[in-house]
Amino acid sequence: MKPSKILLFIATATAIGLFFYVDGGRWLSFAALKTQLTEIQAWRASQPLLATAVFFMVYVLVTALSLPGAAAMTLAAGAVFGLVWGSVLVSFASSIGALLAFLLARYLFRDVIEARWSQRLGTINEGLDRDGAFYLFTLRLVPVIPFFLINLLLGLTRMPARTFYWVSQAGMLPGTLVYVNAGTRLAEIDAPLDLLSVTVLGAFALLAAFPWITRIALRGLDRRRRYARWRRPARSDRNLIVIGAGAAGLVTAYIAAAVKARVTLIESHAMGGDCLNSGCVPSKALIQCAKLAHRMRQAGRWGLDPVTPSFSFKAVMARVHAVIAAIAPHDSVERYTALGVEVRRGHARLVDPWTVEVRDAQGNRERLSARSIVLATGARPSVPALPGLESVDYLTSENLWDRLKDREQAPQRLLVLGGGPIGCELAQGFARLGVQVTQVEMMPQLMGREDEEVCDFVRRTLEAEGVQVLVGQRAVRVERDGERKWLVVAGSAGEQRLLFDEILVAVGRQARLEGYGLEELGIPAQRTIQTNDYLETVYPNIYVAGDAAGPYQFTHAAAHQAWYAAVNALFGRFKRFKVDHSLIPAVTFVDPEVARVGVNEREARERGLAYEVTRYDLRDLDRAIAEGHAEGWIKLLTVPGRDRILGVTIVGERAGDMLAEFVLAMKHGLGLKKILATIHPYPTWAEANKLASGAWQRTRMPPALLRWLRVYHDWMRT
Repeated sequence: MKPSKILLFIATATAIGLFFYVDGGRWLSFAALKTQLTEIQAWRASQPLLATAVFFMVYVLVTALSLPGAAAMTLAAGAVFGLVWGSVLVSFASSIGALLAFLLARYLFRDVIEARWSQRLGTINEGLDRDGAFYLFTLRLVPVIPFFLINLLLGLTRMPARTFYWVSQAGMLPGTLVYVNAGTRLAEIDAPLDLLSVTVLGAFALLAAFPWITRIALRGLDRRRRYARWRRPARSDRNLIVIGAGAAGLVTAYIAAAVKARVTLIESHAMGGDCLNSGCVPSKALIQCAKLAHRMRQAGRWGLDPVTPSFSFKAVMARVHAVIAAIAPHDSVERYTALGVEVRRGHARLVDPWTVEVRDAQGNRERLSARSIVLATGARPSVPALPGLESVDYLTSENLWDRLKDREQAPQRLLVLGGGPIGCELAQGFARLGVQVTQVEMMPQLMGREDEEVCDFVRRTLEAEGVQVLVGQRAVRVERDGERKWLVVAGSAGEQRLLFDEILVAVGRQARLEGYGLEELGIPAQRTIQTNDYLETVYPNIYVAGDAAGPYQFTHAAAHQAWYAAVNALFGRFKRFKVDHSLIPAVTFVDPEVARVGVNEREARERGLAYEVTRYDLRDLDRAIAEGHAEGWIKLLTVPGRDRILGVTIVGERAGDMLAEFVLAMKHGLGLKKILATIHPYPTWAEANKLASGAWQRTRMPPALLRWLRVYHDWMRT
């Protein structure tokens, strides 16, 4: 703590201590006030300015130091200064004193509290950013929590001091008027509790309820305004309509059917969405084939004779499609129909907030109505406006599986445009299948959201496997001369031409927003469809989940959001749940894998978070050594001096599987000590989590204690 903070803390503590040491409370008690009322009134009459100033300063000091006596002084204000002038004095003195207490707590303790409980405090701050003024106003009207506690506790948050002051000024005014008015008839009051009659309590309760009543009324008026131009059907045919049968749509429909709601799922293309048909499933099937081919070439590492794999690329792609076909029944029409979901095939478009028009492949149209609708329209690959790109029949992560499935040989030269997770996974996969791969990234690093050491590690790995990685290169245009094709890029050294046979565009994905009637209904949508924390659009009965909602484009994130969308859509009139994006894990399936949850060092620095780093290298893990995959590490970010986990990054074999234990720990508030105390079977990859936690624990062993333990053990041997 800074010296200035220490001095201020000592001064404050001394002032409070002196107050209680000299029994200052007896001078500010209700009994003392009644006894000395005549003398105080006479003093005010003889020296009005001095009496006013002293009263004001004492009131501010009592409130700022959170001392007892403010209630008695409020009554005194009415008895001595009258209703109007007494209310003015108390209103400003109490607000200024509360602000000083607020600032005092913020200056002395907020940094310490944030360092110790940053995650929990972050959640509180997010709520206060949205509704802090409203909640403070309600608490000021009726002190459910004593005012001095409100002052101190809110000082630990990031609520602006200006907001705190004006809300306190407005919120405390009604109560001030009641007490000051009571003080004008102080002689008739035997104790402060006499003020709390049924009438007074009822008035306070009405004051407290008023903001909530107002909020409900305003919400109702807002809903009426939003729906004003639409005529709601007298009766809905179903409880829920889900548009899109990808991860988000399937999970939403599953949940609705499980709780016996009538739900219709509409899909215009293939059940299972991108994940099954063109994303997670086919890419991981290809990566596994490529990994096996790579292991064959590297067999010498395990004491075997290296072998150059001989294979048909067509057979590899046939296996990819066989894997899709094997998993497809999990997402099929038949399965979901058996679960109780009505499945319709066709393109869906919103007609009004309750009606969806479905157009099938033959052009037939049908209108369906539901009380609530969930948009799970997914995403598609982003394609830059690159001159000449349309002339080369480019590949994307979506179309390459069908475009290449009948080829006997893989492309000889593949250019991958993009250095994100998709680009890196496919660049490595095709390189391991014997393709000459060039990867181009505009940013200075691959996988730019990861820590610098992770980016460098992935780049070195790809280059060691034959991928030509070019970073800091901006794609300028595509050129073609007959069958010869080039990508022209520009960097610090000027322009260069890169020859390719096929170009794979992997620069990201964008939500599918067109053709669903969003513009006609006035639903804001740019990169994604705009929602609130409950996944509601501007129409509270229309929800969004998955890639169309953002901010993450992961299958597991879509499934996570689907629970909130389904439950809020079906039961929101009783209880709504705010979606929680705080612990979405991410895995990039390069080899070795890169997995993380929470914040990494790059993000912690950008946010200004205080953190400590613990690193455990997998070269020390027995299972990694035995399997010959000892490259990689676990990096833990923790709150300084504590075992609470802020974030975890794992680079290594099976990193995605190892990450799950840390996600569980962070979700349920378990620290590294709990992981360390958990028995992990030996030898397993998961044991690395325990060893990483042990590495953190070793840094916490106090040197002085260890020295005394050595002395003790030396003494025990004598």
